[in-house]
Amino acid sequence: MAKGFNKVVVMGNLTRDPETRATSSGQSVTSFSLAVNRTWKDRDGNNQEDVSYFDCTAWGKTGEIIAQYMQKGRALLVSGRLNQSTWEQEGQKRSKVEIVVEDFNFISDGGNSGSGAPAPSSPAPSKTPVEEKKEDNKDSGSDEEEKPIDLSDIPF
Repeated sequence: MAKGFNKVVVMGNLTRDPETRATSSGQSVTSFSLAVNRTWKDRDGNNQEDVSYFDCTAWGKTGEIIAQYMQKGRALLVSGRLNQSTWEQEGQKRSKVEIVVEDFNFISDGGNSGSGAPAPSSPAPSKTPVEEKKEDNKDSGSDEEEKPIDLSDIPF
């Protein structure tokens, strides 16, 4: 019998603020939903649009970070696995498929998140040694021109 493979990658916008709670054992779990838009052209060449909604669950530190930095409307890329839950409610069998988040990336939306909250950011990148050397040459008044690389000098 072949081994199964269960991996999903989805990028969309949060439909609501993430909600974090704790299990009876103290483990934190965060729930949120992503709306994923799809656009295509029909036979007549008219643009059509469809939206799919995916419930997501993130456990532990992963969920805590998502809850800390994300709000409704913000874009998020998640990867993980699909999980199907089944239960009985009022005599009816119910089931639900959700994404169990294993990894994620914040997606920059150019500040158009609709919430007015700034995106989490990292410090400005420091200059590389090459950039610093170029600036040093400019400051010292050096008139050296950068020479093009001679490809015949490369040994491979």
